[in-house]
Amino acid sequence: MNWLITGGCGFIGARLIARLRAEGGHAIRVLDNLSVGSRADLDTVAEHTVHGLDRVPELTPEQPVQLLVGDIRDPAADRAAVQGVDVIVHLAANTGVIPSIESPDFDCETNVLGTVRVLEAAREAGVTRFVLASSGAPLGEQTPPIHEEKLPKPVSPYGASKLAGEAYCRVYHACFGTRTVALRFGNVYGPGSANKGSLVAKLIKQALGGERWTIYGDGTQTRDFIYIDDLIDAIVRAAQVQTGGEIFQIATGAETTVNEVADQLETQLQLQGVSVSRGNEPARTGEVLRNYADIGKAREMLGWEPSHTLASGLARTVEWFLEQRAS
Repeated sequence: MNWLITGGCGFIGARLIARLRAEGGHAIRVLDNLSVGSRADLDTVAEHTVHGLDRVPELTPEQPVQLLVGDIRDPAADRAAVQGVDVIVHLAANTGVIPSIESPDFDCETNVLGTVRVLEAAREAGVTRFVLASSGAPLGEQTPPIHEEKLPKPVSPYGASKLAGEAYCRVYHACFGTRTVALRFGNVYGPGSANKGSLVAKLIKQALGGERWTIYGDGTQTRDFIYIDDLIDAIVRAAQVQTGGEIFQIATGAETTVNEVADQLETQLQLQGVSVSRGNEPARTGEVLRNYADIGKAREMLGWEPSHTLASGLARTVEWFLEQRAS
């Protein structure tokens, strides 16, 4: 297929491109404003060429990845990017609870207006497959496990903006026939996450930098941690499914405390000769106490199942960070 990946220079986008290149036969275009990911990050997984928005070449599998430098909030950039594509994987977003609290208007502009403009460009160009990267944040504080039938109760601007994106995806399916799928990602970690501020990446970077670990709250808060390659498999399956207007929880179904992740990471780092010290800070506003997912719907409708354990995934992630430091 011909793929457009918004935010494709980031952690998830680069790993998706690596997967598609390994499969072969796919043509890939990226729309990215380079605010987080970079051309250097894209270079680690695929050769690419940069094109102006006014001269976008036809997509063919033989050519390098096409990179368009532009913002999803710009309708002209979106219209240029969607030409000739079969499926859009919409990863570009303002991510995280804390950034959304610091700037809720920017969060809304990016995650709501940006998503609508990509959907509208897709509709105008006749693109019928659209995969949205969402999260568990739209559900807010719930008694876990969370699942697709629970009533959303977001407690942060990020949760509200992602909920709006899910709603617009459903509307574009109902009104225009776009086969939209929203994937609520668990806490993603793995190789390639050097630019991420998520828990696993942050703790590894702090340890390698000789800094004390910062754990917010008492560490008993829980999350559902999913290895990057399992997530990528879910995205690829969602891009091929024949249904539309659906939401899927993409996680592992395992509830893990922050302290448990820290303990396992400390073990892996100590095996590599890296010492760790810990510290706690007050819990942060807008973050839920407990969160893990029921992934039964994804199993049934996508035929998807995570295959990596937390221990194996953390070991591979630590190895990757150490390799990056050595090189």
